[in-house]
Amino acid sequence: MRKIVNQIWCLFLVVLSFSCNSNSSQIKQITADASYYAVISTDMGDITVNLYDATPLHRDNFIKLAESGFYDGLLFHRVIDGFMIQAGDPNSKNAQPGELLGNGGPGYDIDAEIFAELTHKRGVLAAARLGDNVNPEKKSSGSQFYLTLVPTPFLDGNYTVYGEITKGLEVIDAIGKVETDKNDRPVGDVKINTIKINKY
Repeated sequence: MRKIVNQIWCLFLVVLSFSCNSNSSQIKQITADASYYAVISTDMGDITVNLYDATPLHRDNFIKLAESGFYDGLLFHRVIDGFMIQAGDPNSKNAQPGELLGNGGPGYDIDAEIFAELTHKRGVLAAARLGDNVNPEKKSSGSQFYLTLVPTPFLDGNYTVYGEITKGLEVIDAIGKVETDKNDRPVGDVKINTIKINKY
């Protein structure tokens, strides 16, 4: 009888051990680690941004576009002081003064990579997107991004955050203070000159 009980106990321990190992292997730890960083050179100074490894679709797309020169010469076409600054619309290149911008892109979207751990604190890089009524999957714009001037927790869980500023917060603050028109476009153009990608 004791032998049978010991066998059952041993079997229970084996099953419990397998169950614990199985569950722990399914838990994905999301961190803000970065293998790459970008230096966004603007008319008003440089901004250095870490690109999160936890969001590889967005990281790799940003790297691809930056290295191809896609962002060179584009404008910060939407600036709201106390909120964020937005860029990445290819239609903003050589746009006429007062022209309405914000609808352009590379012709594709990116699947959402939204994680509770990656929040909208001050100075994050996040992807713009169309609204839930036409985009219930919360897919990101293929190229448009924004940089937060302040914490914006009301955006958490709705937009993909894929990087954070490590240097140049004073630059985004300065951009946030420029004069804008009724559509939040700066009256005087604020341009991205280049975006250079570097590996740690």
